[in-house]
Amino acid sequence: MELVNPIRSLKELEDMKECLLMKSYRDFLLFVMGINTGLRIGDLLKLKVGDVKDKTHIRIREQKTKKNKQFPITHIKEEIDRYVANKNEDEWLFPSRKGDKPITKVQAYRILNQCADMVGLENIGTHSMRKTFGYHYYKKTKDVAYLMTIFNHASQEVTKRYIGITQDEIDASMQGFKL
Repeated sequence: MELVNPIRSLKELEDMKECLLMKSYRDFLLFVMGINTGLRIGDLLKLKVGDVKDKTHIRIREQKTKKNKQFPITHIKEEIDRYVANKNEDEWLFPSRKGDKPITKVQAYRILNQCADMVGLENIGTHSMRKTFGYHYYKKTKDVAYLMTIFNHASQEVTKRYIGITQDEIDASMQGFKL
Protein backbone atom coordinates (compact mmCIF):
# COMPACT_ATOMS: atom_id res chain seq x y z
CA MET A 1 0.00 0.00 0.00
CA GLU A 2 1.36 3.40 -1.00
CA LEU A 3 1.62 6.07 1.68
CA VAL A 4 -0.31 9.22 0.77
CA ASN A 5 0.22 12.66 2.20
CA PRO A 6 -1.96 15.54 3.28
CA ILE A 7 -1.82 18.66 1.15
CA ARG A 8 -0.10 21.09 3.50
CA SER A 9 0.15 24.19 1.31
CA LEU A 10 -2.93 26.43 1.03
CA LYS A 11 -1.76 27.47 -2.46
CA GLU A 12 -1.62 23.83 -3.56
CA LEU A 13 -5.11 23.29 -2.10
CA GLU A 14 -6.41 26.23 -4.14
CA ASP A 15 -4.61 24.91 -7.24
CA MET A 16 -6.30 21.52 -6.75
CA LYS A 17 -9.72 23.15 -6.35
CA GLU A 18 -9.20 25.21 -9.48
CA CYS A 19 -8.11 22.18 -11.51
CA LEU A 20 -11.05 20.08 -10.30
CA LEU A 21 -13.50 22.90 -10.94
CA MET A 22 -12.29 23.09 -14.55
CA LYS A 23 -13.08 19.37 -14.92
CA SER A 24 -16.50 19.36 -13.27
CA TYR A 25 -18.38 20.77 -10.31
CA ARG A 26 -19.00 17.20 -9.10
CA ASP A 27 -15.26 16.57 -8.85
CA PHE A 28 -14.68 19.94 -7.19
CA LEU A 29 -17.40 19.29 -4.59
CA LEU A 30 -16.05 15.81 -3.84
CA PHE A 31 -12.69 17.38 -2.99
CA VAL A 32 -14.20 20.30 -1.04
CA MET A 33 -16.33 17.93 1.03
CA GLY A 34 -13.40 15.58 1.59
CA ILE A 35 -11.03 18.27 2.85
CA ASN A 36 -13.71 20.00 4.94
CA THR A 37 -15.33 17.03 6.68
CA GLY A 38 -12.62 14.41 7.08
CA LEU A 39 -14.97 11.70 5.84
CA ARG A 40 -13.45 8.59 4.28
CA ILE A 41 -13.93 8.26 0.53
CA GLY A 42 -16.25 5.26 0.94
CA ASP A 43 -18.56 7.28 3.17
CA LEU A 44 -18.51 10.28 0.81
CA LEU A 45 -19.39 8.18 -2.22
CA LYS A 46 -22.40 6.61 -0.48
CA LEU A 47 -24.05 10.01 0.04
CA LYS A 48 -27.24 10.93 -1.75
CA VAL A 49 -28.43 14.46 -2.49
CA GLY A 50 -31.01 14.15 0.29
CA ASP A 51 -28.21 13.58 2.82
CA VAL A 52 -26.92 17.13 2.30
CA LYS A 53 -29.72 19.18 0.72
CA ASP A 54 -31.08 21.74 3.21
CA LYS A 55 -29.05 20.11 6.01
CA THR A 56 -26.58 21.49 8.56
CA HIS A 57 -24.93 18.11 9.25
CA ILE A 58 -24.16 14.90 7.41
CA ARG A 59 -25.38 11.96 9.48
CA ILE A 60 -23.89 8.61 8.57
CA ARG A 61 -22.99 5.20 9.88
CA GLU A 62 -19.31 4.91 9.06
CA GLN A 63 -18.53 1.91 6.89
CA LYS A 64 -15.22 1.13 8.56
CA THR A 65 -16.10 1.63 12.23
CA LYS A 66 -19.86 0.99 12.02
CA LYS A 67 -20.28 4.00 14.34
CA ASN A 68 -22.96 6.64 13.87
CA LYS A 69 -21.36 10.03 13.31
CA GLN A 70 -22.45 13.49 12.32
CA PHE A 71 -20.30 16.07 10.58
CA PRO A 72 -21.18 19.78 10.25
CA ILE A 73 -21.42 21.12 6.68
CA THR A 74 -22.60 24.69 7.27
CA HIS A 75 -19.12 26.00 6.41
CA ILE A 76 -19.42 24.55 2.87
CA LYS A 77 -23.15 25.08 2.46
CA GLU A 78 -22.73 27.53 -0.42
CA GLU A 79 -20.80 25.00 -2.54
CA ILE A 80 -23.25 22.21 -1.68
CA ASP A 81 -26.35 24.33 -2.38
CA ARG A 82 -25.03 25.39 -5.76
CA TYR A 83 -24.47 21.75 -6.73
CA VAL A 84 -27.71 20.21 -5.42
CA ALA A 85 -30.10 23.03 -6.39
CA ASN A 86 -31.75 21.18 -9.29
CA LYS A 87 -31.15 17.61 -8.15
CA ASN A 88 -33.60 15.10 -6.70
CA GLU A 89 -33.03 13.91 -3.15
CA ASP A 90 -32.72 10.27 -4.19
CA GLU A 91 -29.87 10.91 -6.67
CA TRP A 92 -26.30 9.98 -5.82
CA LEU A 93 -24.35 13.04 -4.73
CA PHE A 94 -21.38 11.94 -6.84
CA PRO A 95 -22.99 10.00 -9.68
CA SER A 96 -21.12 7.90 -12.17
CA ARG A 97 -21.69 8.64 -15.82
CA LYS A 98 -22.15 4.88 -16.24
CA GLY A 99 -25.52 3.91 -14.85
CA ASP A 100 -27.31 4.64 -11.61
CA LYS A 101 -24.35 4.31 -9.24
CA PRO A 102 -21.91 6.65 -7.54
CA ILE A 103 -18.41 6.95 -8.92
CA THR A 104 -16.05 4.27 -7.63
CA LYS A 105 -13.12 4.74 -5.27
CA VAL A 106 -10.83 3.98 -8.22
CA GLN A 107 -12.46 6.70 -10.32
CA ALA A 108 -12.21 9.17 -7.43
CA TYR A 109 -8.51 8.30 -7.14
CA ARG A 110 -8.02 8.91 -10.88
CA ILE A 111 -9.83 12.25 -10.69
CA LEU A 112 -7.68 13.47 -7.80
CA ASN A 113 -4.45 12.12 -9.21
CA GLN A 114 -4.96 13.73 -12.59
CA CYS A 115 -5.18 17.16 -10.97
CA ALA A 116 -2.41 16.37 -8.48
CA ASP A 117 -0.13 15.60 -11.42
CA MET A 118 -1.16 18.83 -13.14
CA VAL A 119 -0.34 20.95 -10.07
CA GLY A 120 2.84 19.06 -9.24
CA LEU A 121 1.79 17.11 -6.15
CA GLU A 122 3.11 13.65 -5.33
CA ASN A 123 1.76 10.84 -3.14
CA ILE A 124 -1.84 12.02 -3.40
CA GLY A 125 -4.75 9.63 -3.15
CA THR A 126 -8.33 9.68 -1.96
CA HIS A 127 -7.15 9.36 1.64
CA SER A 128 -5.18 12.59 1.17
CA MET A 129 -8.46 14.49 1.54
CA ARG A 130 -9.03 13.07 5.04
CA LYS A 131 -5.40 13.63 6.00
CA THR A 132 -5.55 17.20 4.64
CA PHE A 133 -8.62 17.91 6.76
CA GLY A 134 -6.83 16.54 9.82
CA TYR A 135 -3.60 18.39 9.15
CA HIS A 136 -5.27 21.78 8.73
CA TYR A 137 -7.72 21.19 11.59
CA TYR A 138 -4.79 20.48 13.89
CA LYS A 139 -2.74 23.42 12.61
CA LYS A 140 -5.69 25.78 13.19
CA THR A 141 -6.94 24.44 16.54
CA LYS A 142 -3.93 22.56 18.02
CA ASP A 143 -6.62 20.24 19.45
CA VAL A 144 -5.41 16.72 18.79
CA ALA A 145 -7.92 15.29 21.29
CA TYR A 146 -10.95 16.44 19.27
CA LEU A 147 -9.29 15.34 16.04
CA MET A 148 -8.61 11.92 17.57
CA THR A 149 -12.34 11.67 18.37
CA ILE A 150 -13.36 12.81 14.87
CA PHE A 151 -11.09 10.17 13.32
CA ASN A 152 -11.93 7.44 15.88
CA HIS A 153 -8.23 6.90 16.57
CA ALA A 154 -6.99 5.03 19.64
CA SER A 155 -4.40 7.61 20.67
CA GLN A 156 -3.20 11.14 20.05
CA GLU A 157 0.13 9.81 18.79
CA VAL A 158 -1.67 7.74 16.13
CA THR A 159 -3.57 10.85 15.04
CA LYS A 160 -0.46 13.03 14.87
CA ARG A 161 1.46 10.40 12.90
CA TYR A 162 -1.53 9.89 10.58
CA ILE A 163 -1.72 13.57 9.57
CA GLY A 164 2.05 13.97 9.28
CA ILE A 165 2.49 16.25 12.29
CA THR A 166 4.95 13.94 14.02
CA GLN A 167 7.30 14.12 11.03
CA ASP A 168 6.86 17.90 10.79
CA GLU A 169 7.77 18.22 14.48
CA ILE A 170 10.83 16.00 14.06
CA ASP A 171 11.95 18.00 11.02
CA ALA A 172 11.48 21.31 12.86
CA SER A 173 13.29 20.10 15.97
CA MET A 174 16.31 19.14 13.87
CA GLN A 175 16.40 22.39 11.90
CA GLY A 176 19.79 23.91 12.48
CA PHE A 177 20.97 20.97 14.58
CA LYS A 178 24.52 20.05 13.80
CA LEU A 179 27.29 18.64 15.95
